[in-house]
Amino acid sequence: MTTPAPGPAERRDPDAGGRGWLVHVPLAVVFLLVLAGGVRIGMYHWRQGTALIGGALLVAAVLRAMLTDAQVGMLKIRGRAVDVLCYVGLGGLIVFAALTITGGPFG
Repeated sequence: MTTPAPGPAERRDPDAGGRGWLVHVPLAVVFLLVLAGGVRIGMYHWRQGTALIGGALLVAAVLRAMLTDAQVGMLKIRGRAVDVLCYVGLGGLIVFAALTITGGPFG
C-alpha cells in the first residue's frame, strides 16, 4: 500500500510560521535601491544613480552573506560563496566606473 502525495499545506516549510512574505524583503530592498538609482539617472545625475545601482549590488552581497538560504529568498542564485563573489565583483565594478569616469556627454 502506498501513501498519498503530500498536499500543498503539507509541503510548506514548517519554520515559516506564516511569515512567508518576509523572504521577499531582501529583494525588495535591493529593487528599491535600483529604482532610486534609476530615478537619479533620469534626473541627469547619472554618476549618483550608477553608484546607487552598484551600491544595491553590494547590499545584495551583504544580505546574501548574512541571511540563511531560507531567509534570503530570490537573492539566492547559486551557492553562497558564488553569489557573494558575483554581487561584490559586479557592484564594485559599477561603483568604480561611476566614480572614476569624468567628462563625456553627461559630464
